[in-house]
Amino acid sequence: MAQKQRVASSGAGFRPPLHRVVWERRLWRFLIVAILSIGAVVMALPFVWLVVSSFKPLEKIFIFPPEWIPDPFRPENYVEALVYKPFGLYLWNTLRIVVLNLAAILLSASFCGYGFARIRFPGRDFWFALVLATLMIPYFVLMVPQFIMFTRFGWIDTFHPLTIPFFFGGGAFNIFLFRQFFRSLPEELADAGRIDGCTEYGIYWRIMLPLSKPALATVAIFTFLAAWNDYIGPLLYLRSDYNFTVAIGLATFRSVMSTQWHLLMAASSAMILPVILLFFFAQRYFVDGLVLSGLKG
Repeated sequence: MAQKQRVASSGAGFRPPLHRVVWERRLWRFLIVAILSIGAVVMALPFVWLVVSSFKPLEKIFIFPPEWIPDPFRPENYVEALVYKPFGLYLWNTLRIVVLNLAAILLSASFCGYGFARIRFPGRDFWFALVLATLMIPYFVLMVPQFIMFTRFGWIDTFHPLTIPFFFGGGAFNIFLFRQFFRSLPEELADAGRIDGCTEYGIYWRIMLPLSKPALATVAIFTFLAAWNDYIGPLLYLRSDYNFTVAIGLATFRSVMSTQWHLLMAASSAMILPVILLFFFAQRYFVDGLVLSGLKG
């Protein structure tokens, strides 16, 4: 008994005071918030400089140290930028490509993902592994053969090369994401549909697809960003000015002799606005889709 009392009275079971634990946790939380805040400021500085420069005259954009408050303040840069080039036409062309790609990828990728997740057929795992293997092929490896193929089809200077291929599968990553999501849904839902007389296509269209809103939202966000920011595709296949997209339109501000940097900054800021709005309004669906799509392997 005396030995137990000596052990208990020793420092073996010592615990720090509660207030010390609370202060340590607050200190670590403060350090984490401070580090993340510094990183956020560093990452946001180029964007802030872009927006601030869009309100400056041309001669004050590249002065050092930079002026963070424009003087003089020129909001007319936006008006001049949007009339300097036919940005209304460029925006319309980009929206047409975005809408067609959204329809093509959401339908075809979800259909293929459902087939790999729910339908048993010979070689299913092999074909799915083959689809995933295409993710390791760089786009620039396929650029030349695709360009030759589309040239022989007569698709140059049309939107066909930028839209029609997406109706055939919708991309390996999107198929993978839908497949993972459909595998996370209970099999009893499909069994109930079969009992009610639904075909496999009816189960996909009436049961599974309405439940896959997080995955649909995630793929839609990726598709919108890829089509909106695509520069290489339109640069390869579009020739006429009336077919140019927003990305190509921004590139036309630069020339060999001179570049209207203040107008380029204003146009770039205006074209980033839809992406920012999309992020703020759809970030919850984006996070839900990434979490739910990885619940089941």
